Amino acid sequence: MSTDKTPPPPHLAGNFAPVPDEITVTELEVTGAIPPELTGWYLRNGPNPHEAASAHWFTGDGMVHGVRLDAGRATSYRNRWVRTPTLATGVQVYGRDGEMNLAAGVANTHVIRHAGRTLALVETSFPQELSCAPGRELDTVGPYDFDGRLRTPMTAHPKTCPVTGELHFYGYGGLAAPYLTYHRADADGELTVSRPIDVPAHTMMHDFYLTRNHVVFMDLPAVFSIERAMDPDGGMPYVWSDTYGARLGVLRRDDPYGDIRWFDIDPCYVFHTLNSYEENEGRRLVLLGMRYPSLRDGVTVETAAHLWRWTIDLTTGAIAEEQLDDHPGEFPRIDDRLAGLPADFGHATAAPVPELAQYDPNESRAAIHRYDLRKSSVASHYFAPGRFPGEAAFAPADDQPGGPGWLMTYVYDASTDRSDLVVLDADNLTREPVATIHLPRRVPAGFHGSWLADA
Repeated sequence: MSTDKTPPPPHLAGNFAPVPDEITVTELEVTGAIPPELTGWYLRNGPNPHEAASAHWFTGDGMVHGVRLDAGRATSYRNRWVRTPTLATGVQVYGRDGEMNLAAGVANTHVIRHAGRTLALVETSFPQELSCAPGRELDTVGPYDFDGRLRTPMTAHPKTCPVTGELHFYGYGGLAAPYLTYHRADADGELTVSRPIDVPAHTMMHDFYLTRNHVVFMDLPAVFSIERAMDPDGGMPYVWSDTYGARLGVLRRDDPYGDIRWFDIDPCYVFHTLNSYEENEGRRLVLLGMRYPSLRDGVTVETAAHLWRWTIDLTTGAIAEEQLDDHPGEFPRIDDRLAGLPADFGHATAAPVPELAQYDPNESRAAIHRYDLRKSSVASHYFAPGRFPGEAAFAPADDQPGGPGWLMTYVYDASTDRSDLVVLDADNLTREPVATIHLPRRVPAGFHGSWLADA
């Protein structure tokens, strides 16, 4: 913990600092007009250390922040810690005796819905189910292990196939092989596939790709370090390896226990994918993601990420790599109803992160970028100096995937030390926000979320 004379580290300062409590506030003030089509919850997860300071931004206790919209009205704001065993004890997945407890963890990275369950996710443990019951929204139900079938952690970036409704995900980590296991749950939430994948080491695998017929894993050179893991000062237990190499592993969805084809690529790191799809009757895979050339200590970024494309020819084995845009960005999103299918548009946020937090809050030109992937062009919504957006989730306006909709993001205002939920017209991104919902407090910088429309 810091003292009055010692400034806190960047990941605990400014809008990265935690808020102290849970509140519920009803009938929020709005500038503009909330689209009447929007009825549901906008939820976003992120670190909010509970009693002790976290050693890294990635390791703070999870807190979900939600705004309820009802046909043109903003009816409530709620924030709730994800009440895992770690929140109560401070003990992470690996206990003080070294025993693994997948029901623990901080559940601080994402929040999704599948098969009627709302799940808070972190990639080191089981999901934590959250309540949707009136008056108990966002309260923690407890760890969810797919009726005892899940035996590994679950990635924070699962992907729902819009064709089958299946949830594809994986677990990685551990001190011994297998370091990677692929999982699949059907549309009803039953875990139907769990298969180990042979990789040479435990590497940090934060995201992956899904197409209509394939799953693609990224085996990249952020490698687990037992020395870092045992460091009493904490932090993230990974180091960058100049010798491990980088490759993509392709698995056919119709043969989930079959062979994986590996394709070498130039060393890099990708925290987050934008999308992936197939061309040429499934013989060519197109993968889009935000690429870093390296990570300084295995987790810390030194330069901004940019949008890149990898194209794998499954017939010839050739792979092409190219940068598509020079705008910096992170937290890429599409209309999730097109996951694994061609999407004309994608979005990313350009705003400071803790490792690059040496900035003047009055000089920011933070932005949300909209990539037109057909025309190779970009439209941008720039925020006023001192206003910082987070990830922007897509909320559709109708039942047509790829159709019109809105981007929703929490925006921190340094001049007021409070936050807004900002709603932007995705097709007219350069215009002023459609609606700005003024929140009663600051929403700390966080990670990922979802627009969960009422069924």
